[in-house]
Amino acid sequence: MHWTPETEMIIQRNEPLSMYTWFQLGGAAEYFSEPHSQEHLVKLVTECYQNDLPLHILGSGSNILVRDEGVSGLVIRISENLAENVEISGNRVICSGGISLRRLISTVVRAGLAGIEELVGLPGTVGGALRENAGTDSVSIGQFVQKVTLLTPDGSFVTAEAPHFSFGYQQNSLDDGIILQAEFEFHHEDPQELATHMQKLWIMRKSAQPMGHQCAGRIFKDPANYGMKAGELIEMAGLKRTRIGGAVVSDRHANFIISEPECTSSDVLRLIDFLREQVYNRFNINLELELKIW
Repeated sequence: MHWTPETEMIIQRNEPLSMYTWFQLGGAAEYFSEPHSQEHLVKLVTECYQNDLPLHILGSGSNILVRDEGVSGLVIRISENLAENVEISGNRVICSGGISLRRLISTVVRAGLAGIEELVGLPGTVGGALRENAGTDSVSIGQFVQKVTLLTPDGSFVTAEAPHFSFGYQQNSLDDGIILQAEFEFHHEDPQELATHMQKLWIMRKSAQPMGHQCAGRIFKDPANYGMKAGELIEMAGLKRTRIGGAVVSDRHANFIISEPECTSSDVLRLIDFLREQVYNRFNINLELELKIW
């Protein structure tokens, strides 16, 4: 690949990706960049499109497993280097897609805006959360979105407004592209009561997940229209603490796999296949991956 001089200066070759994901596993990216301006981001995306080079977008790395052999093409890491401050006007909030979901939640709660505090403790960036319509049993991020601005694969900008896009269970109707900005609408409540409620939710959620120092990731989507979560099915099948190599099913939450120091991405993939096979044999349910495999 021949990069133009302007993009060549912000490209790294054979960059190890393990440090950028929660699992801390996997090989290197053929090309890697973490642009600090929207102009550089557009140039990178456009050059990939013009040269038919595979493009991968990385946020916080909470739902990515990189294979041991690494990733071909360009990996662009969208981080808060590209993010601007969260803007609040009345009950409307505008933020960049690269801002962490945690930062958005804490900012709007301090402003006395309610609804999204239910998502406290969920990982990732705002863009990643929108891409997967992250949520809980009662609330998803998509129900608050009013407008989204995307950078398309050919380097052009598209703005979509509600109701011209839709969100369902862990999916949305937005076209492929990088979510640059989103506008949300919330409702007003007492900031102190919101903060107290958010803190309680955070404590409950963290107590049921792997410890913060552990390298781990959530694996499967919860089956729709079944009434049980993926973690519950794995636990009922007696698969908590199941180990393959250095990959272990968490004893706190069975829908998380922990990567121990000797773990490889291949270990995680083999454990995933084993869990899916055992759950299907026991309950006749095919578990669908929430984790993205690169």
